[in-house]
Amino acid sequence: TLLHTPDDETLTWRYPKRAGESLEFGYPLLRLLVPVECGTRAVIAAVFGPESEGELPYARRLLSALDKEMLLPADAAFDGNEFLDAVHQSGARFLVRSGARRVPTPAGHLGDGSYLARIGYGVLPKLLPVRVIEATLTITLADGTVRTEQWRLITNLLDPVRYPAAELVDLYHRRWQAETTYFSIKATMLDGRVLRSRSIDGLDQEVYALLTAYQALTRAGNDALTGHPEIPHQRISFTVALTAAADTVTAARGIFPETAVDLAGAIGRATLDNLLPAHRRQRVKARTRKNPTSKYGPNAGQHPHQAQKYTVRTDIGLFEHGLSSRVRR
Repeated sequence: TLLHTPDDETLTWRYPKRAGESLEFGYPLLRLLVPVECGTRAVIAAVFGPESEGELPYARRLLSALDKEMLLPADAAFDGNEFLDAVHQSGARFLVRSGARRVPTPAGHLGDGSYLARIGYGVLPKLLPVRVIEATLTITLADGTVRTEQWRLITNLLDPVRYPAAELVDLYHRRWQAETTYFSIKATMLDGRVLRSRSIDGLDQEVYALLTAYQALTRAGNDALTGHPEIPHQRISFTVALTAAADTVTAARGIFPETAVDLAGAIGRATLDNLLPAHRRQRVKARTRKNPTSKYGPNAGQHPHQAQKYTVRTDIGLFEHGLSSRVRR
């Protein structure tokens, strides 16, 4: 994700603005990259720096945070041969969405509709065996509108019996919990504000402070569930935890409790009293271009304009004419 930094000469040498054909525009941008634990949405590690450095170079600096117990879902920005090979060498498994430029050659078709392939021709000293899942998703909105999307997923989970293609497609949806984490940091904690520090060291400290506060609140919500195995972590509201923490600090109540300290604490009790619904409704979020300097075009006239419930059907099968390029919405 990207955070806005102050437009100050003490920062712009490291965090430059975006430049058009003749003018610079918008706020200077800081790129933040974190691996997020699905379920708890805890941050495992973090790197950040200028936006001018791409996502993959930052991601390589996070490889040491991976281990053989992990499965890494990631979007098409991370579909790089050398990066996927490095993830594989770490012992972790990956489930990455493929870009349209990749043209894998099937080396063997499997019973669940997926196929085996090798990637890294001309790049890797030893080709990486992968499994490719090509799926067409048909999304029907509550108002009857229907749209289709093509997904091509690449994974080093090669066993189609133990890891069926349809289950992996469903599992890939959980990657969006990273977006929820970024929303919690940027919209809930920062409320859309620009970072305020006007020195490089101060800006570093501010970003780490945001991540530390986020992690502490996430941990508080997780601690509150100790003794409540029937409650999944997805029902913990980060907004409730943040509000309870702010109230505790500003009101200066309950900081030094008179009774024995319990693990839940004031923040945990507030989250348990205000759990999110047990069954989250499926819906698509209305997409809008909120930032006038966004690199994405305006979506005027595109659907949907309001959040709606939806149903989705997944069909696994080979894309005979290749993967169509994604349309930016």
